[in-house]
Amino acid sequence: MNNRQILEIAMRQSACDSSCSAEDFLRFGNKVVISKASPMARKYLELPFLCDLTSYGNNIVASVSAELEEIVRSYISKYPVEHCFETPNLHAFMDVLRPFGCSVCFMAEYFLPDVDIISRQKCEFTTRILFKEDFSGLYLPEWSNALCDKRRQNDILAVGAFDGRRLIGLAGCSADCDSMWQIGVDVLPEYRRRGIAAALTTQLAVECLSREIVPFYCSAWSNLKSVRTAIKSGFRPGWVQLTVKSDEFISEMNRTHS
Repeated sequence: MNNRQILEIAMRQSACDSSCSAEDFLRFGNKVVISKASPMARKYLELPFLCDLTSYGNNIVASVSAELEEIVRSYISKYPVEHCFETPNLHAFMDVLRPFGCSVCFMAEYFLPDVDIISRQKCEFTTRILFKEDFSGLYLPEWSNALCDKRRQNDILAVGAFDGRRLIGLAGCSADCDSMWQIGVDVLPEYRRRGIAAALTTQLAVECLSREIVPFYCSAWSNLKSVRTAIKSGFRPGWVQLTVKSDEFISEMNRTHS
């Protein structure tokens, strides 16, 4: 696969997620569609959306519920694309969402591999490819970015770094949809800043690409450690996404993370 094909695959997947066509992300005007459930969507998404804004840079595709259609259309028509994803304009958006019992919840940047530069990186520790039977006992807090306990069935492949027999770093990928696998990585605190995360992420990305699967990487824009890992591993920004959730959902998340 080349970079153009990878981008096209990502846009086709986003179209399944957003109930639109892949071409909609290439328009120079914004697009608003009514969100629907889809068996082809990424497995962890809860569809239909209340409101989800996705941009590959040209425009915004808003996948929304019928009750929010007009206020979302008004919002994304009022400001430049990039400003719709940041304050102070988001404060205005949340003000009009408040009577509907919902607010902005998730804001993420997604990265795609640049096949012109991505390659296996050296690691000072031994690395090994791991399959389901190898990591079935690794659903522990220290590996919560690499593996997802709630969606074990989707975790399909991993790469571990070992200091002797001790696992010190782990990158895992989940088969979130048929054509794209999401990569997450963890390194034990005392082994960080030694290039282990990037080495594991790169090796796992190469394994995905060798299987004709597009690896992707997600990070909050403020998580600089994660963003640096993505860039160092040969990934580049692909798209951004903002998702609205109910106030009850947000309150529960805050209780869980407090």
